Amino acid sequence: MGKPTRWVTETGPEHTQWYIDRFRRLAAEGVDLAGEARLVDAMVAPGSRILDAGCGTGRVGAALAARGHTVVGVDADPALVEAARADHPGPHWLVADLADLDLAAAGEPEPFDAAVVAGNVMAFVAPGTEPEVLRRVAAHLRPDGVALVGFGLDRGYRLADFDDDTDAAGLRREHRFATWDLRPWREESDFAVTVLRRPAD
Repeated sequence: MGKPTRWVTETGPEHTQWYIDRFRRLAAEGVDLAGEARLVDAMVAPGSRILDAGCGTGRVGAALAARGHTVVGVDADPALVEAARADHPGPHWLVADLADLDLAAAGEPEPFDAAVVAGNVMAFVAPGTEPEVLRRVAAHLRPDGVALVGFGLDRGYRLADFDDDTDAAGLRREHRFATWDLRPWREESDFAVTVLRRPAD
């Protein structure tokens, strides 16, 4: 692991358990937690190989696995990964820092058809590692693979910086929306969902 993530430095020690309990409660209440997964599923072929980068408790990856995809989920917080393993058996859940992600070394050498970076993950990585996180995610995609990244724009990571970082990572922007359910992007939007592609050539 590299520098401590903002998930560690900007939240208290009880935050992780609160987060786990929150999503378990929402799932028990029948709240729709699969919006991100529906969008990813619509953009890939059946039975795709998908990286859930910053998987948290596994809700997005689990929904994709339920749709027939092969999912590998990674998160830097061991407690979140343990919750994902307990609540959503099936996908391969791993503890890993996105800033130095090397899944081949962890026994997952095959590239991915898609990656999803949901749940404000980009706002919780270690300060200054955003460019490297995007480079490492891009490196795990096959040529012509897609990455879908969503985060709130009030969390300290400017959209202009994100666009510069995705350019540097070799990812091409194809679409931008204001929500995971495809509401149109506007300059005043407070959330951005960006669809990126690793060029085929």
